[in-house]
Amino acid sequence: MVCSMTGFGRSEVTEGQRKYTVELKSVNNRYLDINIKMPKKFNAFESAIRAELKNYMKRGKVDVFISYEDFSESESRVKYNKAIAEEYLTYLNQMSSDFNLDNDVRVSVLSRFPEVFTMEEEELDEKEVWSGIRKALDEAGTQFLESRKKEGEFLCKDLSAKLDGMLENVEYIEGRSPEIIREYKVRLREKIQDLLEDKQVDENRLAMEVTIYADKVCVDEEITRLRSHILATRQTLSDGDDKDGIGRKLDFLAQEMNREANTILSKSTDLKISDRGISLKTDIEKVREQIQNIE
Repeated sequence: MVCSMTGFGRSEVTEGQRKYTVELKSVNNRYLDINIKMPKKFNAFESAIRAELKNYMKRGKVDVFISYEDFSESESRVKYNKAIAEEYLTYLNQMSSDFNLDNDVRVSVLSRFPEVFTMEEEELDEKEVWSGIRKALDEAGTQFLESRKKEGEFLCKDLSAKLDGMLENVEYIEGRSPEIIREYKVRLREKIQDLLEDKQVDENRLAMEVTIYADKVCVDEEITRLRSHILATRQTLSDGDDKDGIGRKLDFLAQEMNREANTILSKSTDLKISDRGISLKTDIEKVREQIQNIE
């Protein structure tokens, strides 16, 4: 299973008089970065929420939006603070006595002083609330994971096609390499004959020069390693996901493929091989870009 790091999931769960909404959105990131926006009253659940989300993601920058609606009439209540009211009244009576003023304080006046009456939210039933949040998280997480899988299937098909093209270029370079040695030997012999005119060509010296040239342009090892990396990438895509994700492994393989392609190009003295080497590098770069999307 290949998963993209781009995903989306949304869920609404209603339990009793409460509705919980969870929305998940993600983009590429080297590590798992979860950003949660939710009501302050849910702060106590943050660790549990993060642990739950890790069941559906391993890498990516994930934005999590959690909203909550309570349709019950008992969501908040008025609280009368008698001690504060008494303190206000005590000081008002003292002021009346100190300044010889009539004390005309009525209940309606006293009730307007700060903190005499306050609005207080009912305490949440944490077990009940967590049950609702978790259901919404799981539904959104399942949808989120499915969207990542679907995107991953498209990435896998595209990468497989590019890997096929890369193997074709590798096989061409492998088949072309011996030919350029033979062509070099023919050109060198003709050049020596032109210089020596009718004199005999020193076959041993010619063989030595061809051997030196062949050693400089030999890309057998690079071809072997490059093919191995391409096949390993294909096998990794075929095997699918593991507990740590496959994105990092694929990125490493792409870096190694690029290294081998660079070496082939640096050794090449043949236009046809150079053209194929450039095509290889172009495809490898495209593969690397696509791999950045894989979890």
